[in-house]
Amino acid sequence: MIIREAKETEIPFIREQRVNAYTEHAEKIPNAHWEALKKAISSDADSQPGVELLVAEVEGTIVGSVALFPAKTDAYEGMVDELDHPEIRVLAVAEEFRGKGIASALIKECIQRSKTKGYQAIGLHTGEFMTNAIKLYKHFGFERLPQYDFEPANDGIIVKAFRLSI
Repeated sequence: MIIREAKETEIPFIREQRVNAYTEHAEKIPNAHWEALKKAISSDADSQPGVELLVAEVEGTIVGSVALFPAKTDAYEGMVDELDHPEIRVLAVAEEFRGKGIASALIKECIQRSKTKGYQAIGLHTGEFMTNAIKLYKHFGFERLPQYDFEPANDGIIVKAFRLSI
């Protein structure tokens, strides 16, 4: 597996793969929330200056991706205050490649890149319904920061904030 920065020509594929990876959550949440999530994860927010869009490639195939937003960036289109640490966003692994350490490798790369830049912490947000993702983040030692939670669709579904000291 190779972790590398995405090429401009790969971005449409990455966004489509991301939506496909998140589709498993569509049945767990109201349709309006799913539509808002789908819009957010397929938006061009990952093209903001300073965002590192990384892919995991296996035998020439992109099997997963993640966006690492720099500190002091509007990673959530005004939903959260700009934070003093980088933020992991839109982590996605193609369903057929799950359970092979790809998400972990992408998270480790984000942590390493943040450490290299001198940051003391890295954060992320994830929907409360994404239970497998939450287990993975807790396994890495991410801790809850409820003061940075938000409710994007005003439907009672909370996007939970986490941070890891590095």
